Amino acid sequence: MLKVDHLYKSYQTGRAKYEVLKDVSFEVKEGEFVAVMGPSGSGKTTLLNCISCFIPYDKGTISLKDVNLSKLDEKQIAKVRNEKLGFVFQDFMLLDGLTILENVCVPKVIRKEPYKQMEAKAKKLLKMFGISEIEGKYPAEISGGQKQRTAVARALMNDPLLILADEPTGNLDSRSSEAVIGAFLEAQEKLNATTFMVTHDSFSASYCDRVIVMKDGKIFTELVRKGGRREFLDELLTVLKDLNGGE
Repeated sequence: MLKVDHLYKSYQTGRAKYEVLKDVSFEVKEGEFVAVMGPSGSGKTTLLNCISCFIPYDKGTISLKDVNLSKLDEKQIAKVRNEKLGFVFQDFMLLDGLTILENVCVPKVIRKEPYKQMEAKAKKLLKMFGISEIEGKYPAEISGGQKQRTAVARALMNDPLLILADEPTGNLDSRSSEAVIGAFLEAQEKLNATTFMVTHDSFSASYCDRVIVMKDGKIFTELVRKGGRREFLDELLTVLKDLNGGE
């Protein structure tokens, strides 16, 4: 599904060059829920921005379903973002002047699809995530957890090949975080959705199939969940402690 191969990214500030990603390679299979963790400055967000084509990279390849994204022009990239990728951001990025149902419909509106069809699909997704009762409300009238579940529903409207989630539980309390992660798991189970999530939250990451841990722009290690979530959380916390020098 997603293949990142020998990816390098650096920034130039005056005469100084800062290497942010250093030979990063991994794959995400269809239907997987994968998290990326690591301390600030490890390259997590830069990696996500490279995959989404928001920023260019120095060398390497990023392929989505065997399509090399670096070979696409701006028009083709825009098409991929709207039709093949779904985005979930930390700050929700909902439109205040639209109802929850209308916010979920936005990707289909951009594609100028028939309203009845998009409304039916949006209602189905809202029901799946347990937020049908708020479809007529506006973002200012609902909780953070409900906003983020709305964002997950919106990300799924075009049946994307891949959902990219940037700290989706970063602004939420533990109860709301659990509900949002539940939405990703529901999408994985019922829609075979593939999700790549950047997070600082080890609790949220423990629900994933796999966690890629980064340090200093490189992959430090990868953890695969083989048993229960609690055991995986303990394993993850141990690795993160080692990553921080035992602190």
